[in-house]
Amino acid sequence: MELSLAHPVIKAFMCGSLSGTCSTLLFQPLDLVKTRLQTLQSTVQPGSARVGMVTVLLSVVRTEKLLGLWKGVSPSFVRTIPGVGIYFSTYYSLKQHFCQDRSLGAIEAMMLGVGARTVAGVFMLPVTVIKTRFESGRYNYGSVAGALRCVCQTEGPKALFSGLMPTLIRDAPFSGIYVMFYSQTKASLPKEISTSAYAPVANFSCGVLAGVLASLITQPADVVKTHVQVSTQLRTADAIKYIYMEHGLQGFFRGAVPRSLRRTMMAAMAWTVYEQMMTRIGLKS
Repeated sequence: MELSLAHPVIKAFMCGSLSGTCSTLLFQPLDLVKTRLQTLQSTVQPGSARVGMVTVLLSVVRTEKLLGLWKGVSPSFVRTIPGVGIYFSTYYSLKQHFCQDRSLGAIEAMMLGVGARTVAGVFMLPVTVIKTRFESGRYNYGSVAGALRCVCQTEGPKALFSGLMPTLIRDAPFSGIYVMFYSQTKASLPKEISTSAYAPVANFSCGVLAGVLASLITQPADVVKTHVQVSTQLRTADAIKYIYMEHGLQGFFRGAVPRSLRRTMMAAMAWTVYEQMMTRIGLKS
């Protein structure tokens, strides 16, 4: 069956891609700071000279100028524009197939979120690896295409799928938990609010609450994923052991503040923009 630009799934893809573009451009600095915090060398002891989000941010601005905060934005765009489009179009397809027009229950919402994120996460993992390396400051790639070619030539294509398990362990539960909390809190809103001009603001607030809860629950998996993708000689189990031996349990929550801010604001904005656009083109999100 041929798909035209008028097909609902294509429309969902386009709405998702646009929402992802806006949120990525705004919140890329938070992702860079999060990655730098998680990949600090082991010589920096968490207990003594505590290195925090503001310290890293000022250091990046001082050494790499203000635009240094957007380092890695190219692979972020390459990943996010199609990635968020794939996520929302998959979510829309699954919802139409399994739930149609009825309201989602908590478990149904979680499963839809997990399924959509798994599809998008596997498909976009190679670009995610490159994005993480750009942000770490340890690699001097000139472009996304050049980075992909360099990794394939020096480390083999397998390296582009490093961190697959911790990525899915992080992203699939995050999406499932987020969609569950978001759909349930939004459904609990009074009808006067959900149908008023303030609906986007109310939906955004529901997204913020859902994002904070989902981010904190999945933070340890994000730290492990970052270490595996930056140092490809580490396996997932090795990375867990390394983080614990070097930094203790608190090491699994390094970068929690910038990640929570970024993931929460990005998800809330993406869902708000997506739903408003879907409504404008006459589709139920």
